[in-house]
Amino acid sequence: MEILFQEIAAPEKLTTAAIIFRIFISLCIGGILGTERGIKNRPAGFMTYVLVSVGATVFMLTNQYVSMVMPGTDPTRFGAQVISGIGFLGAGTIIVTRQNEIRGLTTAAGLWVAAALGLAVGFGFYTGALIGILFTVFALVLLKKIDVYIKQHARSMEIYIEHTTEFSLRNLVEHMEKLGFDMYEMQRGKIKTLDQDLGILIFSLDLVKKVNHQEVLSNLYEMEGIEYVKEIA
Repeated sequence: MEILFQEIAAPEKLTTAAIIFRIFISLCIGGILGTERGIKNRPAGFMTYVLVSVGATVFMLTNQYVSMVMPGTDPTRFGAQVISGIGFLGAGTIIVTRQNEIRGLTTAAGLWVAAALGLAVGFGFYTGALIGILFTVFALVLLKKIDVYIKQHARSMEIYIEHTTEFSLRNLVEHMEKLGFDMYEMQRGKIKTLDQDLGILIFSLDLVKKVNHQEVLSNLYEMEGIEYVKEIA
C-alpha cells in the first residue's frame, strides 16, 4: 500500500492514477474554500472555487505532460498564464455599489488563492498545498474577526446617508464638531424611491479619538431628516 501511494503521489510520476489523485485533492481544496464562501453567500461560491482549483491543476498537469512529450519546453509556462489569467475572473466579482462601497475584494483574492493551490497540487507540491489551505481557512474564519474589530475601531470612517428635505447639512456639521469629529470629502446627490425623492450625502469622518463606529452611526440616525445611514467598508 505504501509503495502504491508513493507511486501515485510522486511529483515526477504522471500515471492515470496520479492524475486522478491530484485532481481529487484539488477538488477537495476548492470545495473547502468554496464552502466557506458559500456559507457567507458570496458571489463566487462552492462550484466556482472547485472549478478554479481543478482547472489550475489540469493546466499544470497538461504543462507537465507537454514537457515530458517535448523535452526542453518550459514546465511552468501554463502555470504563469493561470496566475495572470485568474485576475480577469477575480475582477468580475468586484463591484462598486451606489454607496461607493467596493465589494468582492476578498472573493477575488480567494479565487486567486484557489488557483495557486490548484497549481501546487497539479505539480505535486502537496505539502505546500496542504499548509496553504490550512492557513487560508484560518485567515478566512478566525482572522476575519480581527479584521472586523480593526474596521469598527479605526479613527476614520466613510459614511453614506439618505435624507429627506428636513435634513440640514449645517446641523450635521455642527453636531459632528460638538462631538469632536472632523468632516471632509463630502459628495451630494439624489435618488428616487417608490414613495419619495431622497438626498444622498457621502462624507469622510476623522474621529480624532478611538470610538466604536456603531455608536457614531446610531448617533447620526437619530438626527432629523435622516432615513438611512451606513458605513462604507
